Amino acid sequence: MFLPTTREEMLDRGWDAMDVILVSGDAYIDSPYLGVSVIGQLLVDAGYRVGVIGQPSIEHGEDIGRLGEPALFWGVSGGGVDSMVANYTALKKKRQSDDYTPGGVNDRRPDRAVIAYTNLVRRYFKNTAPIVLGGVEASLRRVAHYDYWSNSIRRSILFDAKANLLVYGMGEKSTLELAHTLAAGNDPSTLRGLCHIAAAPPLESLQLPSFEECAADKKAFTEMFRTFYDHNEPISGRPLAQRHGDRWLIQNRPADYLTQDELDRVSELPYERALHPFHGRNTDVRALDTIRFSLPAVRGCYGECNFCSIAVHQGQTVRWRSEDSLVRETEEIAALEGFKGHLLDVGGPTANMYGFECAKKLKKGPCLDKRCIEPEVCKSLRPDHSHQITLLNRLRKVKGIKQVTVASGVRHDLVIADKKHGGRYLNQLVNHHVSGQLKLAPEHSEDRVLKAMGKPGKTGLLEFRRRFLEASRTAGKNQFLTYYMIAAHPGCEEKDMREAKRFVSDRMHLNPEQVQIFTPLPSSWSSVMYWTGKDPFTGRDLFVERDPRRKQLQKDLLTGKGPIRRETKPSRPTGGRPRARRRR
Repeated sequence: MFLPTTREEMLDRGWDAMDVILVSGDAYIDSPYLGVSVIGQLLVDAGYRVGVIGQPSIEHGEDIGRLGEPALFWGVSGGGVDSMVANYTALKKKRQSDDYTPGGVNDRRPDRAVIAYTNLVRRYFKNTAPIVLGGVEASLRRVAHYDYWSNSIRRSILFDAKANLLVYGMGEKSTLELAHTLAAGNDPSTLRGLCHIAAAPPLESLQLPSFEECAADKKAFTEMFRTFYDHNEPISGRPLAQRHGDRWLIQNRPADYLTQDELDRVSELPYERALHPFHGRNTDVRALDTIRFSLPAVRGCYGECNFCSIAVHQGQTVRWRSEDSLVRETEEIAALEGFKGHLLDVGGPTANMYGFECAKKLKKGPCLDKRCIEPEVCKSLRPDHSHQITLLNRLRKVKGIKQVTVASGVRHDLVIADKKHGGRYLNQLVNHHVSGQLKLAPEHSEDRVLKAMGKPGKTGLLEFRRRFLEASRTAGKNQFLTYYMIAAHPGCEEKDMREAKRFVSDRMHLNPEQVQIFTPLPSSWSSVMYWTGKDPFTGRDLFVERDPRRKQLQKDLLTGKGPIRRETKPSRPTGGRPRARRRR
């Protein structure tokens, strides 16, 4: 059931007021993939009266005021994507489209949406209930951070937005505990997973270099980020404090992760998997094309790619839902109007991290001196694809399911490292779960660039490609690999892109189509590299391309304008029928 977004809907539920009002930079799409919907449904399930205001106008008070004033708190989110990433390309050009806006035109999400919406609330509701920030934009900007769009170190967004509290990470446990605490009239400032502002730091906290130090000294900023990054996990994370002027940002210990039972329960709340009719019954939202008929099965990622912020928001410890829960949700999807039998994805940040984690990490937290799968897969991780094999087999047997696709990215190095089940998993993908193309993200080919990215070398990629094509040939399937590549990452020069072009042409026999120019995301190691011009792990100088024209040139060098050479098509046995390629 949709959460109310109008006063009429609120009254229809028998509510005379709201306990919590959630404000989002996205249109209100009720889906387990979107944080505002998940938090709202979870609070309603716990007995609270919750409404959602999606993409309110900041020009007047009609939208923000239509549900009145909440009794407990306002929850403000920029949406499923940082608003500056949503609004601007890597070359800082205004994006014309928005996947989370009805009609697809990018005309509803303000820049720095979390700040804009908090100011909007304060403009029309004086001395109101606490304003609590959450979602990706707030979570990744919770301490002093490099902001690519202003090319500067900005303060914690909690100070710039002038909000009361900030929930970081996935937020379910913290937000629920916050609601309980406020409803009881108690002080929430010590709750795990929260940030707040204080006059002095707690005695047990680690003190980060101040905002002023970070803004003036790039070395201090690097050291600040290192300490911040190392304390994002619930087992090993310490409270952090960072001075901003005469006040302190306090980051409490990270919230405990949801158990599998809790994750199942949250994922199976009564989502509509649709756009709220308030936005128009015949209006399309592009995001729904992929998430409506897909399953979120995995959270977190131990890949730790330096250009990615998932580890800071979702965590480095992978969690997964039970097979039974995913089967039940598949049965619900199969009964939805418009479903044609194709389950579009079963995954998460990385699809094939389902079902296994490092036993040492689960007891003590992540290692600080090494990574799980870079530069190679750690022996303690012990990749095991048997659980996903079993899951996918069960999902294919659900009544009404004709095809199950694994569309989330696959880590090819994990498949190769799994000596016992990796081959069987690859064969299952090839035979049943590839819709024409399988996504891989090697990102580059040159070792020193890959090292700066936190990605493995190309040897494993070539081996996986060989196995994939051989398995496709044996199965008689006309299937391809799609490679995602990044241009102009710190450490990458034009000569590196020329070498990458030579590699993909000569060794991969293709012209890359999925190439993006690097964007320094807040709270990523690569943004630290971009700002400082140094490798934060060695202290050595690092080339950083800052000229927009030369960034574009790096991309053009890889994509080229010559004839596109695709993967060699596997031969098809006599009498077989060609498979239709997935329409892009």
